[in-house]
Amino acid sequence: MRSEVVVRPLHESDYDHWAQFVAQCRSGSIFALPVYLDILCQATGGSFEVTGVFQGNELVGGVALYFERQPLGLVATPRALLSYNGPVIRDYADSKPATRISRQAAILLVLRRYLNHVSCEELILTARHPISDIRPFIGGGWLVSPSYTYVVHIEDLPAAWARVDQNQRRLIERAENLGLVCTEDDDYDTFFRLHFAVHTRKKSRLYLPEAAYKQFLVRLRANNLCRLYHARLPDGQAAAAQLVLTGPHPVCHTVCAGSDANHLATGANPFLRWQVFTALAGLGYHANDLTGAPYPHEPSRFKNQLGGT
Repeated sequence: MRSEVVVRPLHESDYDHWAQFVAQCRSGSIFALPVYLDILCQATGGSFEVTGVFQGNELVGGVALYFERQPLGLVATPRALLSYNGPVIRDYADSKPATRISRQAAILLVLRRYLNHVSCEELILTARHPISDIRPFIGGGWLVSPSYTYVVHIEDLPAAWARVDQNQRRLIERAENLGLVCTEDDDYDTFFRLHFAVHTRKKSRLYLPEAAYKQFLVRLRANNLCRLYHARLPDGQAAAAQLVLTGPHPVCHTVCAGSDANHLATGANPFLRWQVFTALAGLGYHANDLTGAPYPHEPSRFKNQLGGT
């Protein structure tokens, strides 16, 4: 007889086990890792908790929640630099779909019952793509709506290149002909300058204040959880920047980009994206999640042209 599915809070002594579980699940991501959430909380003043679902002694699912105090009270919702905060569930390899679906539904059901009693004013979950059957939440009266992102598969780089839009390939080749190069470095000042320039042009809010952002990056790099890339002109000047969250999961996440408006015509942005795909593939990553695809939206059109799904 199969053991009952139960839910309980995870303690710090459980975090290594949870991190290994997250790295092995398709629905997992860096955003569910306690070490990442702790670094984010140091930058924002937020807090987090992790809850696990067990079948007997086996960890089969769970959720990591990030909390932040806002004017309406304590909330647990996605935010900049936290693209996903949804359930992580085991990938069952059963040959019979009905068995696999029922097992995963049981995990989500016990999680939903737990989440109904989380003490906060607002709770919004954003699950990663492999979780698509969310009937346990719908049946519990939760409001459900789809959200979208682009994921670029990079295991086969020639195939990935063939999927890139022809116009973007032309711009990438233009940048190469102009002598642009891609660097991976810790030039936080230049990164923030380019990041700030984009937000100034778009009149959007910064993800973090400058000092907090730099400390956030320093802590991520110390834990091997990010890569910072720049597209540089032959004279060394940076024309574009990109922050990728890495970690142990085979899917990494591009969460921030910046650019110099004076050098957009060089093709620096698509050039940097492609060079980063190449670098990440060399590190063993299977895919890069471009984190977000609202429509209609100019950045989404650009991401679509990079050959993502």
